[in-house]
Amino acid sequence: MNAALETIDLSKQFGAIVVANNIHFRLEQGARQALIGPNGAGKTTFVNLLTGLLAPSAGRILLNGEDVTRASQTKRARRGLARTFQINNLFPGLTALENVRLAVAEHRGLLTARRALVEEAFAILTRLNLDGDASSVVRELPYGKQRLVEIAIALAAEPSVLLLDEPAAGVPGGERGIVLDVIGQLPAAMAILMIEHDMDLVFRFAQRITVLVRGTILVEGTPEEIAADARVREVYLGTRAHG
Repeated sequence: MNAALETIDLSKQFGAIVVANNIHFRLEQGARQALIGPNGAGKTTFVNLLTGLLAPSAGRILLNGEDVTRASQTKRARRGLARTFQINNLFPGLTALENVRLAVAEHRGLLTARRALVEEAFAILTRLNLDGDASSVVRELPYGKQRLVEIAIALAAEPSVLLLDEPAAGVPGGERGIVLDVIGQLPAAMAILMIEHDMDLVFRFAQRITVLVRGTILVEGTPEEIAADARVREVYLGTRAHG
């Protein structure tokens, strides 16, 4: 079976500076995987390479077995790749429903009947337990719910692969569990890669963890293997063990 997302010898240089170095990475169909690493490890660069925001200097990117190395961001999205961002890209003056409806319209086409767009957008919000907030202006929602609206927008594209770039960034501690609960309800067939600094969130979410250091994969394994790995503890986790 093809991986949902795979990179082969993926590299990126800015002049003499190497920010991604021969990365071999594989995200299986339906995976729940996390990408972690210290600041400056190259996590954002890697995600930008995956989504087409940056072009690689060398190597290949496969999406569901198809080579998308030179494909545009739009083409990758149409072929099943969606992402969220560290800082949300919402329209703060619009309601949650209007934000998602615009995303559905972009996916379905502007000629789609407005009622159909609204119904689909509302159904997506309902899946994320946001139906009660559909008519709320985004800027007035708690920040945790704003992050969920961003996930709803990503789901409007019906992705097979979802990249969550620090979904809990800026979310108060009391709301982080809500974000994780909603992510846990996403379709089992969807492959999810979470890039996150919150180690408690990572260890609660991930079935596999990839550790990136200086643009290179240091190690990959189960949460238990990563927590016990002395190299990881040294460069990132410190001495605290996670269960």
